[in-house]
Amino acid sequence: MSLLQICRHQDDYEPWRLVSGCLGDIDEALTVFQPRRQRRKVTVFGSARTSSGDPAYAMATELAERAVAAGFDVMTGAGGGIMEAANRGAGCEASIGLNVDLPFEQHPNRYVSSCEGRLLHFRYFFTRKLFFLRESDALVVMPGGFGTLDELYESLTLIQTGRTPPIPLVLLAPPGDDFWLAWQRQMAQGLASRSLISPEDGDLLISASSPEEAIERIARFYRLFHSAQYAEARLEVLMNAPIDDATLARLNHDFDDLVDQGVIQTREACDKNGILRPCLVFHFNRRRIGRLYQLIDHLNSLDLPSCAALEQPANRLCPPLP
Repeated sequence: MSLLQICRHQDDYEPWRLVSGCLGDIDEALTVFQPRRQRRKVTVFGSARTSSGDPAYAMATELAERAVAAGFDVMTGAGGGIMEAANRGAGCEASIGLNVDLPFEQHPNRYVSSCEGRLLHFRYFFTRKLFFLRESDALVVMPGGFGTLDELYESLTLIQTGRTPPIPLVLLAPPGDDFWLAWQRQMAQGLASRSLISPEDGDLLISASSPEEAIERIARFYRLFHSAQYAEARLEVLMNAPIDDATLARLNHDFDDLVDQGVIQTREACDKNGILRPCLVFHFNRRRIGRLYQLIDHLNSLDLPSCAALEQPANRLCPPLP
């Protein structure tokens, strides 16, 4: 219907070039990702200008190696620097590169450009960002410039406004590098202190000081929490194991502010792969995304059975409670 409306009102070439470019980006990306939807993915953002001798380069390589060992594919913007290091650490079989056409800097690195079917070329930043967030199960952001910070803020905006489901967002820098400490200090003092963001919005971010810690924090995010999805007006928080009535009562007491009306209830719901899972369901106060992340962290801390390894989306449930 939208294309028909454009036909009726646009007879210039430029609007059609835009539409054609967008649809081309989306078509290619859907084709590449379709056979890989059952594999969890971590996206690594960072500067294209980071040299191979920089400690951050070695850290990104190790991060990707550990991510693959934990069961992830690794996505990057396919450029040099941090992106090159992450693709290098992941190797061809676990790398995906989302390149964007730029007049300088952004040439696909050799560690992903030589991998058949693993490199996408986007015409537009906004279609590229769409697939970064659509396909990512975790984000790791390393030091970078305008482009890296743009990706960080875009991700935070979509998470905070509920336009993308909850995923772990990790800030990682080499030991002794205060890049993220200084940024977080400014965010707390300049935004939270002026009530421009909620105090709990800081919990949308996870800080890590090593690749090992980053991957451990990401894997922990999915220990009991599986995913979240909306069903009509209610939020379903899908889990890898059920909780008992006493735990549910404590959740209703401690997280009452998350609920617009009614209470948190337990039920079962199908995930996107058609697998029936235990879940929490409630009318979610969408202004409290930071508190939702606190709920997820609390769920993951419960003494309940967990999978031995990171569960892929299509796998069956962990063992139920005895």
